[in-house]
Amino acid sequence: MQIALAPMEGLVDDILRDVLTRVGGVDWCVTEFIRVNDRLLPPTYFRKFAPELAHGSRTRAGTPMRLQLLGSDPACLAENAALACVLGAPVIDLNFGCPAKTVNRSRGGAVLLKEPQLLHAIVREVRRAVPAGIPVTAKMRLGYDSPDGAIDCARALADGGASQIVVHARTKMDGYKPPAHWEWIARVQEAVNIEVYANGEIWSVDDWRRCRAICGAENIMLGRGLISRPDLARQIAAARKGLDLQPMGWSELLPLLQDFWRQSRRKMAPQYAPGRLKQWLALLTRNYPEATALFAQVRGERDCIKLDALLGVERVMNAENGLPVRADQARAEIGTEAALAS
Repeated sequence: MQIALAPMEGLVDDILRDVLTRVGGVDWCVTEFIRVNDRLLPPTYFRKFAPELAHGSRTRAGTPMRLQLLGSDPACLAENAALACVLGAPVIDLNFGCPAKTVNRSRGGAVLLKEPQLLHAIVREVRRAVPAGIPVTAKMRLGYDSPDGAIDCARALADGGASQIVVHARTKMDGYKPPAHWEWIARVQEAVNIEVYANGEIWSVDDWRRCRAICGAENIMLGRGLISRPDLARQIAAARKGLDLQPMGWSELLPLLQDFWRQSRRKMAPQYAPGRLKQWLALLTRNYPEATALFAQVRGERDCIKLDALLGVERVMNAENGLPVRADQARAEIGTEAALAS
């Protein structure tokens, strides 16, 4: 069984990939999509989205990283895929599942599921352009507004040369509304002779068991479920072996959250880092009462120094950024002791 970390645009960047893969249980991960329009992108653009390229295309934990492209021009995608391989990408993944309106309006992501022939052409041209030893994979939804064409789309991808398909078991119009239609993953697997990964609504070990019972998929991709429960992959991997692993507690998670914040502060401008922190923390509230309490305090806060204090990393962060230490002042203003007591 393989467990993959999903590519979630605007959330699962290199920082979160680093933190989550260090928890364990993830066999491979994927970059956020790199949008390809009508030109060959510069190497710096690839390295921006995939800094792991400089480290053997692996996260700090040693987890392999795949590079994902999104677009609708077969020739241009092929040209960019070839460059990505020169830069060190070990696998090229193609996005046919993004449901975002802005992406679909510019003919990218899930809207292409209306055109199986184009899917085939894209994969075929990318497969021809990259070295034979580098796999080409794809991620799709069940369709745009209906799953009726899911089998045709999956066959188009497989016949074009994809070696694996991840199937998010909802249409574009379904968005992220439950349920995920896992039964369709079984139909896709019956229709193609390549590996199929199940994706969608796997929030717990019990969800994984139900998904596997319904669709029979041995391989899975975890998105929001893993982000909201960072040890979910580790738990599922243990359950697959018949083991019952103790869930990660807040005391184990908090250092990871602190490290995530430190890295975000180093990489992002002060006006953007708080938003990324709140994104992850909001998802953690699903499983951690302590995250709920902390989120209530950080939700309206935009001052990075005060957020440093809330997370208990103010002295480190102020020193790293050459800022005056304001720990006592910040604590007095926002009452951080109560937030960290749990």
